Formats: sequence, C-alpha cells, structure tokens
Amino acid sequence: MRTRPAPNENRPTPNFDRLARLYRWLEYASFGPMLERCRFYFLPACATARRALILGDGDGRFTQRLLQANPFLEVDAVDASAQMLQQLRQRVASSGTDDALRVHTLRADIRAFTPERRDNDPGYDLVVSHFFLDCLTPNEIDALADRLRECLAPDALWLISDFAIPQRGWLRPVAQLVVRSLYFAFDCLTRLRIKKLPDYAGALEQHGFFQVQQKTFLGGLLTTELWQKQSSKP
Repeated sequence: MRTRPAPNENRPTPNFDRLARLYRWLEYASFGPMLERCRFYFLPACATARRALILGDGDGRFTQRLLQANPFLEVDAVDASAQMLQQLRQRVASSGTDDALRVHTLRADIRAFTPERRDNDPGYDLVVSHFFLDCLTPNEIDALADRLRECLAPDALWLISDFAIPQRGWLRPVAQLVVRSLYFAFDCLTRLRIKKLPDYAGALEQHGFFQVQQKTFLGGLLTTELWQKQSSKP
C-alpha cells in the first residue's frame, strides 16, 4: 500500500486520537444504539466477501462483527488515528487470535492512500466506510473513488453509512441543526475543518458505482447504503 500527496485544500489531517477511548460512549450518549443499528444493517450482505478494505472504522466495532460473521475474510483497516487503530486491534484481539491474524492495519491519511494490487489478485470485493465520508470534501471523495475503483474486484460492494438531511418534512430543519452541531463539535475537537455533508453519491456515480439498497433511520437523519462497482466505467 502506498500514499500519494493529499489534495491541496489547505486542510490539516484531523486528529481523532483524543476521542479514541471515548468515542463509543459519546456515540451512545448522543444517539443511543442507532448508529450501531445503521452500521450492522447490511452485515448479512457481506457474508461472501473475501477481502475487505475498511476505512475509518473508529474503535473497530464493525470490523469485529464482520470478522465474526465471515470466518474466511481478510481485512485491511486504514485510519489516520494511531489510537483508533489501537482500539480496533484490541477489540478484534478480544474475539480470538484467528480474527486478529486476519486484520492488517495501516495508519494513513485516506486522502493520500492507494492500495497496492497483489499479483494475480482480483482486488477487494468489499469496501466499508461507516460515518467516514462526511469527514471528506467532495473533491477528496471524488479522488478517493477514482483511486479505489482500480483496486476493486468486478462487482465489488461498497457499504456506506452516514448522516443525511431529509429532502422535506418537519425533520429537515432538525437534521440540519444536528449536523451543524456535530460538525462544530468535531471541528473543535479534531480540527476537521468541514462544515457540511458532501455529495458522495454524485462522486460514486461519476466513477462507475451504482446504489443497490438503502435503509434510513431516525426519519432520514441516518442512512446506510450498498453500492456496487459497474463492470465498466461510464
């Protein structure tokens, strides 16, 4: 795996180290179990994957569950936070030595990350990014989708969970307030330097992915989606 220069948007790499030990409890205090339900909803769809690339899984709760559900899977987990990766490794190790041996962690800024293709390897057949793409700008997501596409097997799945703003209804202003508050808090704590949710759907469609399924929670404030790589880029 290698890195490229990150897009020059005058934005430092956010520092999530200080949140690593508190992340789970901050999540429960804000949204109870709903973010976990969102993450795990499409877990059965990942049962046949053999190589997964997991981006920014935080303390590793999804990685742990995915390995438990799929005993043949190998995982490459990428995160810019050393403390988050440590939490992930400890959580996976608590499930057993076999699970720990199937996880390879890499500390890297995803904006400058490109997986290396193995010889005679069709590529990853699963990418996972739960509550992660909202930490990137539209240009950064566009560049990420372009890089990852070349490292994915034909018909690979991309599992995404994130916050969303409902298009209409009384929940729309509530969701806007919640999202603004979250961005403000994470900017103060991590130097995130992002103010609004990016249009990741447009970037994925541009680079040859299409949405297969979607499930929303909390009136549309949370969404989890399965995307798939098209056999040929449009």
